[in-house]
Amino acid sequence: MSAPVQNDDQSAQIIPQEAFDWYDQYAHGIIDRRTFLSRLGSLAAMGFSMSVLSSALLPNYALAEQVSFNDPDIKATYLNFPSEKGHGDGRGYLVTPSEMSAKAPLILVVHENRGLNPYIKDVTRRAAKTGFIAFAPDALHPLGGYPGNDDQGRDMQRSMDRAKIEQDFIAAAKFLQAHPSGNGKLGAVGFCFGGYIVNMLAASIPDVISAGVPFYGTPATKELRKNIKAPLLVQLAELDKRVNASWPEYEQDLKDNHVDYTMHMYQNANHGFHNDSTGRYDPEAAELAWQRTVSFFNQHLR
Repeated sequence: MSAPVQNDDQSAQIIPQEAFDWYDQYAHGIIDRRTFLSRLGSLAAMGFSMSVLSSALLPNYALAEQVSFNDPDIKATYLNFPSEKGHGDGRGYLVTPSEMSAKAPLILVVHENRGLNPYIKDVTRRAAKTGFIAFAPDALHPLGGYPGNDDQGRDMQRSMDRAKIEQDFIAAAKFLQAHPSGNGKLGAVGFCFGGYIVNMLAASIPDVISAGVPFYGTPATKELRKNIKAPLLVQLAELDKRVNASWPEYEQDLKDNHVDYTMHMYQNANHGFHNDSTGRYDPEAAELAWQRTVSFFNQHLR
């Protein structure tokens, strides 16, 4: 499989699937940066420049704004929240509809393994634009917050205590559920690492999470999965071998525990297909997955 991008002469080129697989391995710490760049260099013999490869694989956040922070239909701000079992103090991006005639449903938006970047902030605004109170915590807040660079953000998050990060998200979920303008029904949507966090929250605080949408996320630990009560909408990418390898066992556990779940597998899509800032973005799959997400939350949270 492969994906088209534009080269420096604006003529279409096809990036081999291996390049996307290598990026996924690099982004998740399976290979280091030197190995990743070395493997990309091997594609030079096929006529690809590093600039073409970089434009296909690395994020361009100028592309990741579907809803402006100045949109009159929403209000955006930052809030701190207590996290006694985590890092003590958390911080996140809160976006609410400008006008609410009644208490609104709530959505926790969970970022990838690199902090609260512009793409996730835009997803949070998209959720508010459709009538939800949306909150996106930044796991990197204890280290000063998302640094403006994904590579640095990834290194920062990797250096942190994962158990404390998980407790921060548990605290954020409880904080959001109690929002005075909310109806008390909380959904969670997350991407990559965030998909894992959604699965973990559904298993760890089943009385708090009313619905979960993990995008290409691995499951919670096996001993926790029996606690899941909330309906799940599982979004997976066909070409994402790493995450998909965990699905058969997870699905069996969901069946065994009588969890209401639906899984959608998006054909020819890569891990990260919803992220509109990189070449892995699949517009058709991303739009369909988001429509399904909003419909699912409307069904279970309103």
